[in-house]
Amino acid sequence: MTESRFEVGIIVARRRLKGPWASHAWLPVAALPAAAGAPAGTVLSDSEDETRVYAGAFEVTLHPGETAHYRDNLVSGRPCLWVALRANGPDAYEVASVTADPYEGESMAEGIGEIVEAVPMPSEVQAKLLAFFEAFHVERRFEKRKRDRADPEALARRARVPGETRE
Repeated sequence: MTESRFEVGIIVARRRLKGPWASHAWLPVAALPAAAGAPAGTVLSDSEDETRVYAGAFEVTLHPGETAHYRDNLVSGRPCLWVALRANGPDAYEVASVTADPYEGESMAEGIGEIVEAVPMPSEVQAKLLAFFEAFHVERRFEKRKRDRADPEALARRARVPGETRE
């Protein structure tokens, strides 16, 4: 049976900045094909300019109505997962959501206060996405709707009849 929910591990980085307004920035940098055995918050690498941290396991949910979006992601040449980080303290961030839908990822980036980045999708996750697409995709023919012609009499203001009250 095709999976509609699965977990991925997310890696975030705390990068040092050279500007005068902020000393560092947090951003998602990678996704693992499954949850890692390490606890969330485990430091994976540390250098003067960047610290990489395992943020934990997060669920990706796939929906049958969005299979065309997943196809667009897979054939893009650079399949990605979109990861949103939300501040939960002065110098701490948590993963708010993870999606494989490029259009949902774009809408997440329009929000205020969250850091949204597209990270490369692991090949194992690409295989799950492709299997889901093949199991549930139904090609829908595009039909442009035609507007009804306006009836100018229906749009005209009705004359007031003496003695009639309007509701």
